[in-house]
Amino acid sequence: MLSLFAALACTPSRAEQVYQRPEAFIEQTFGGDPPDPGVLYLKGATKKTVKEMLGHRYRTIRVRYWLKDGRSAWILEEVGKERPITTGFVISDGAIERTRVLVFRESRGWEVRHDFFTDQFIDARLDKRSDLDVHIDNISGATLSVRAVKNLSRIALYLHGVVTSPDA
Repeated sequence: MLSLFAALACTPSRAEQVYQRPEAFIEQTFGGDPPDPGVLYLKGATKKTVKEMLGHRYRTIRVRYWLKDGRSAWILEEVGKERPITTGFVISDGAIERTRVLVFRESRGWEVRHDFFTDQFIDARLDKRSDLDVHIDNISGATLSVRAVKNLSRIALYLHGVVTSPDA
């Protein structure tokens, strides 16, 4: 029994892994000269659409974003299995320019942080059904993390359209 306890005590647990600070992501995105952040309140049709895309309401009612010369940056969070995954997106001309997992808090599925996964999102757009117009390969053992990042990418694309539309 003592050996079992010792083995369990020595098993590493994945704590919060910060791969890039959100502030650094924004700085890097805008070449060290980021615009002031904007705030988008999720209400009305926007709130309803985000809820439909996620299958549940988004965790906050307001979302910060950075917009400069038609390019936007978003830092969004979605729960993979049990804990939030913080992901940064850069959107330009209605397509994803960059996806970066910034903070990962789950015990599994951390593979979504690697370029082999995030590079699949480059140039992705929303189709008429608000799905991505590109296929994103799953990662065995990371299905919920993959789903979370895919859903966040759809939200980032949608919200970019909201803040850059002529009616915004």
